[in-house]
This record gives sequence, structure tokens and C-alpha cells, in this order.
Amino acid sequence: MQKDIYDRIISFLLGASWGIILFGAYLTFKISLSLGVTLAIFLTILFIVVSLFLVLLLDGLAVNKERLEEAKKQTQLLEKIYKKHTKS
Repeated sequence: MQKDIYDRIISFLLGASWGIILFGAYLTFKISLSLGVTLAIFLTILFIVVSLFLVLLLDGLAVNKERLEEAKKQTQLLEKIYKKHTKS
């Protein structure tokens, strides 16, 4: 099954997002460590939660695309059935 350009872009962005989350969490912890361990852990967790929300948004885009494609297929099938029964 070939993916269209939209699916490839979403897949790339999802992969890049996971890399940014890992690297960003590390950098957030290292930079904020000078402010204290507790604050560094809090800021890192906050960064991870916000980043995971953005990953969830990208995944939602992919799911909505699949839902749209399925709705189009169902519409075509219903149109075929309708045409078949109205000709009789």
C-alpha cells in the first residue's frame, strides 16, 4: 500500500516530534538544573506533557485523514447500491 504525500509528512513529523521530545527534555533538564533539582524535574515534566499534547494533535490529524477516506469509500458504495435499486 502506497502512502500519499500527506501520510508521509505526518509520519515524518511524528518521528521528528519524538526526537525533539527526547532531546528537548534532556536540554530542559540540563539547562534548568542550575535552578535546583526539583524545579528542573518540574520543568522537564511540563515540557514533556506539552510536547506529548502536540504529538497527540499530529496523530489526530492522521486519524481524521483515515476517517475521511473511509467515509468516501462508504459514500461510493452507498451510491452504487442506490443506483442499482433505483434502476429496477
